[in-house]
Amino acid sequence: MNAINHSTPYAAGQADTAAPLVRFKNVSKDFSVDGQPLEVIRDFNLSIDEGEFIAIVGASGCGKSTLLRLLVGLDTDFNGSIQVDGQAVTGIGSERGIVFQEHRLFPWLTVEQNIALGLINDHLTQGERVRKVHEFVQLVGLSGFESAYPHQLSGGMSQRVAIARGLVANPRILLLDEPFGALDALTRQQLQDELLAIRERSGVTILLVTHDAEEATYLSDRVIVLEPRPGRTKAEIDIDVPHPRVRTGFALHELRERVLQQITGTEAAPRVVARRVEGLRPELIAF
Repeated sequence: MNAINHSTPYAAGQADTAAPLVRFKNVSKDFSVDGQPLEVIRDFNLSIDEGEFIAIVGASGCGKSTLLRLLVGLDTDFNGSIQVDGQAVTGIGSERGIVFQEHRLFPWLTVEQNIALGLINDHLTQGERVRKVHEFVQLVGLSGFESAYPHQLSGGMSQRVAIARGLVANPRILLLDEPFGALDALTRQQLQDELLAIRERSGVTILLVTHDAEEATYLSDRVIVLEPRPGRTKAEIDIDVPHPRVRTGFALHELRERVLQQITGTEAAPRVVARRVEGLRPELIAF
């Protein structure tokens, strides 16, 4: 298989003197609501290295999804600068792919045809296009469903198609806007693990937006917590836990609690320490 492989996956805390792949610098964004400006993002700064997996979390309305739209080039009306590999983002580009919470598949197209839409701007022969689509059908584990239509797929399978469509053009950066938010818990965990496997094979740089602190800490190298609107960085937390990670492990639990505290503004619960008591008669212990 000739899946994309831009770099080896980033390890949290590693030294890297290379210029970042993505750089947000003093990015601000307003919307007009009833003729009045509504400030959504204020002076946002973030650098992302090649191969890194970043998660952005925060309360609803803090500008998480707007940041993805700005980076992918769907919205170019903002202040500040966004650069990819040192070049200003002025519109959409094949080096950036995006997957939304809704799979947004065309119901009249098959799995293969929906994935092939990601190649619409690539100058490939028909044979090259067929081989590439087949490669990414295999990558997301949908072999045997090439001719199926969206109504014949489960929600998780539909999201696999959307991920394949986002990857098929060999983007250096994959943007994920809560792609697993509408799925049941079991399917969500399965696709999270599949995403990590795809990242391991491809080396693609990933920027994930999510409301889920557990998802953010399980998947990413760094978690960026945004303040409520207008969105700006409140905290940056390194997830320095090697892969493969254990969801129920104590290290991830502590990091997840740190992320939740930053999102909600609550204090950490006091740690309960068990102590052995000698000589206490069993009948004096209340149950």
